[in-house]
Parts: sequence; structure tokens; C-alpha cells
Amino acid sequence: MNNIVLITGATSGIGEACAKKFAAAKHNLIITGRRKERLDELKTHLENEYSIAVLPLCFDVQNRDAVFNAINNLSAEWQNIAILINNAGLALGRDSFEDADLNDWETMLNTNVHGLLYITKAVIPFMIANNKGHIVNMGSVAGKEVYEKGNGYCASKFAVDALNRAMRIDLLKHNIKVTGIHPGAVETEFSLVRYKGDSATASSTYNGITPLTGADIAEVIFYCTHLPAHVCINDLVITPTQQADAFYFNRNQ
Repeated sequence: MNNIVLITGATSGIGEACAKKFAAAKHNLIITGRRKERLDELKTHLENEYSIAVLPLCFDVQNRDAVFNAINNLSAEWQNIAILINNAGLALGRDSFEDADLNDWETMLNTNVHGLLYITKAVIPFMIANNKGHIVNMGSVAGKEVYEKGNGYCASKFAVDALNRAMRIDLLKHNIKVTGIHPGAVETEFSLVRYKGDSATASSTYNGITPLTGADIAEVIFYCTHLPAHVCINDLVITPTQQADAFYFNRNQ
């Protein structure tokens, strides 16, 4: 089986959009997430709509044993992973450092950093055996600039930025491409999760702007992963037209 793409956090947002984009291009998919019902529904939809093969793996990337058990037990036909999209991640809370919840910090670091490390370490041997592959790491503008009350989340995404660069260097000898994607405001479940179900506060994040969508980011990832073999985009920041960086917005009045 060729053209296998593994997407973490595929049950919503950018991950789900990536699954649909790559499925439409006839890539076979391994999709992971914590919500089994959503994974199974997505598998059924993609296989029926695009006539591809989809393997759903239900686990939390924070769980090292679960990650390695799932990947190490892939059958031979599913081991030929060409593209890994490290999309699973989240923000929790928007509190000043002294008021922040330790559990929020740990969940963000364990998901955004440790989870990325676990899944990549598990998948890498397959790419090394093929002497090729492409790893896409989902960062954020919060991994480029620290903003007020962003403490733990910014720290986790700065780590992703560093790991992306480190992977690019260390995996150079194996002919493996590594790309960091750093979005600005994207309207998904992100803000709703960050504000712990407070829909009014979550929606106000996008007041006065036309935010990016998961499909926008999926288009960019697809482009980066379908360039000629000798071309690698190492690092890419993408924002809505009305957002310059982590601080500056041109909001409609």
C-alpha cells in the first residue's frame, strides 16, 4: 500500500480537514484521535466518498505506551508511511502566570510536546527504512512570539518550533523532509477548548476578522507535501489577511 498519510488529532478542525484533503487526492490514511465514534464516522465517510483505505487508531498521544503499541503493531501494509502530520494539540486557559492551573500546563505540554515526540519517534523507523518521508509539525504564531497570559501554551509551541528545527537537522541524513506550520487565528474548536466551553468568549476571539479555516491550513499542508523531491519548505507562518502576527489585528469596527 502506497501513499499512506498519518494524521494525529483527526477528529476535528485542521486534522479532519487534512484527512478530507488528502483522501480526495487518493492517499490512504491512518487517522488518530481520542474520540472513537468520530474516528469511525470519519473512516466510513472517507472510504465511501473517496474509495480509499482508512485505518482509525484510537488513543491519546499523551499516553506513551498507547502510542508505541499502536504504531509498533501496524501490519506490514500500513507501515509505509510517507507523510506524518503532527496535528494533535490544544490550548487550555488564558490566565496570568501566577493564576494558571498546573493541570492545564501539564496537559498542554504532554499533548503538544510529549505527544509529538512519541508519535514521531514511533513512526521514524519506517521512514528511515525507506530513506524518505515528510514530517509536518503543527506550531503556532504563539511559538514565535510570547503574548500576555499565553505562558504555558506559548512555551509548548516554542518547544514545537525548536523540535521542528532539530528534526530537520538530525533527519537530513535520512532524506526526510520536515516542515513547521505556524497558523494564526483559525476558527475551529481551538478557542472553545481553550476557554473550557465558554462559547461567548471563544467566539469573541474572531470578532471583526475573517479567520482562517481548517481547510485553509489543509491546503497549505497539502501544497508543502506535494512539492518536487528536492524542495522542502522548512518553516511557514500563515495568518488571516487581517492579522499580522500574534499581536496586531485590523478588526472591523
